[in-house]
Amino acid sequence: MWTVALLALSNCFMTIAWYWHLKGGMAKPLWIVIAISWGIAFFEYCLAVPANRIGYAAGWTGGQLKVTQEAIALAAFGVFMVTVLGEPLGWRHLGAFLCLVGAVAFLFAGK
Repeated sequence: MWTVALLALSNCFMTIAWYWHLKGGMAKPLWIVIAISWGIAFFEYCLAVPANRIGYAAGWTGGQLKVTQEAIALAAFGVFMVTVLGEPLGWRHLGAFLCLVGAVAFLFAGK
């Protein structure tokens, strides 16, 4: 499904835009970090806006699109957190992800 694929790609860009500077970029001036992050986020918007339009045109509600995006965002951040920041995943991360998957299921139930 194009909506999910585009949302997944857009979340990869947004995760990088928001968090890349935490590992090795803390010494950079804040205005430079913001400018770089805006440049990265541009590509996130180029993917997220079409994803939402495609999903909405296919009958998804705004709520379904948002909660799906949040579940994808948490998964993307989990991968980034482990691979880039070197932080471990714990049972609380799994619990939070399962709660978001449950939220997605609730919004799609009966559709």
